[in-house]
Amino acid sequence: MKLAQSLIAEELNIFEKRFREAVKSQVRMLDRITSFIVKRKGKQLRPMFVLLSARLCGPITDSTYRAASLVELLHTATLVHDDVVDESMERRGFFSTYALWKAKVSVLIGDYLLAKGLLLSLDNSDFRILQLLSDAVRRMSEGELLQIEKSRSLNLDESVYFEIISNKTASLLASSCAAGAFSAQNDENHAAMLKDFGEKVGIAFQIKDDLFDYGSEDIGKPTGNDIKEKKLTLPLIYSLNQADRSTRRKMVNIIKNDHKDPEQVKKVIDFVVQSGGIRYATEKMFQYRDDALSILHEFPATDTRMALEELVRFTTDRKY
Repeated sequence: MKLAQSLIAEELNIFEKRFREAVKSQVRMLDRITSFIVKRKGKQLRPMFVLLSARLCGPITDSTYRAASLVELLHTATLVHDDVVDESMERRGFFSTYALWKAKVSVLIGDYLLAKGLLLSLDNSDFRILQLLSDAVRRMSEGELLQIEKSRSLNLDESVYFEIISNKTASLLASSCAAGAFSAQNDENHAAMLKDFGEKVGIAFQIKDDLFDYGSEDIGKPTGNDIKEKKLTLPLIYSLNQADRSTRRKMVNIIKNDHKDPEQVKKVIDFVVQSGGIRYATEKMFQYRDDALSILHEFPATDTRMALEELVRFTTDRKY
């Protein structure tokens, strides 16, 4: 990500200042909690995609910075709410908001961040950008609920998996790229192209996350967390659909009833590796990456395009 970070270093600093301004409130407790959240932010991939998508299509504007802030506000709000739903005590190696302030405060903080994001756009008449990103929030909620529904029935259809990750993970990155493009030029054609680009990058990103569950030489030991949570990911879906009826029944029984037993989880991991599930998912991931790169190559060859290519490759080559 070095090229991307150096190319928009100044713009990222401006975004940082504006984002901190965007979360300020008149309530001391709120300020203390949002300050805690801001200090522990992640890699800022989504704001980078917003800024670079804008730069690819025209100049970075005030509307671009607001779009990047809105994306980060929405993303942060969903993470805070997710930690409540999952009862997660940790986020990025630190205590989560839920661990420190419990459910009620965490839900209210998430709601506050959502409201601040909506008002940031509405107060500046960024209606199209708000529409793009509100659609992503709707899709993220639908994807999460669909995953909960299917994890109960252990539906093994690959098309359902892609529907879930397209909505749950890829939608926000897709809308981020579209919002960035629109903020620079108000060009619906470029916004649609970059939305498609972001969707494909987001799907590749999620498949990479799925693969982390199974480990590798360069990543380390498999975690099996998705199996423990009864989440059906692409390597597992493919392997189950290739297996004979007896093996499939045995594996599904482990996922349903023995998913807390480390030895049983290891049996599922070994089954997936031996069935070619890792190879299949990796091929799919690279296919989505290459589809995203082919959309990028419809734009002129510039340092901005190179930076976006670098970000795309980071999503599939990362070790964490």
